[in-house]
Amino acid sequence: MSRPSWDEYFLELAAHVAKRATCDRGRAGCVVVRDKRIIATGYVGSPPGLPHCDDVGHLLRKVVDEDGNVRQHCVRTTHAEQNAICQAARYGIALEGATVYCTMEPCRVCAMLLISVGIRRVIARRRYHAGQDTRELFQAAGVELVVWEDQVEEYPDQ
Repeated sequence: MSRPSWDEYFLELAAHVAKRATCDRGRAGCVVVRDKRIIATGYVGSPPGLPHCDDVGHLLRKVVDEDGNVRQHCVRTTHAEQNAICQAARYGIALEGATVYCTMEPCRVCAMLLISVGIRRVIARRRYHAGQDTRELFQAAGVELVVWEDQVEEYPDQ
């Protein structure tokens, strides 16, 4: 077995973090790194003290795209990237200039938050089914996005 690159190493850790997720629709994980050191992690899950999808079920809302495509979105949980940002904020850790490793491309809202906190690079394992806005936002903001597998992450009730 060959030694993994730093990107491979942190992507593997993001996959491991995702195992803590509490929503079976998209067990996503996120690792925030600066200078080859982990400074925050996050996974999909409900805010502390609130019920989890795995325990009480999903809280799905329909989203209708401009083209008429209808998608489902679970609003019970906070996304992995959001939880990583919250963890950093809770402990007073600045994210300026850091790299985010995640199991799939961030959604539009997460992309805006990552840009706002100064993330400079995002490495994702797979594509997000509604990731076009994310790619455009990152490009406009000068955030480097690298997707390792040009394949859309699939999960139930997408």
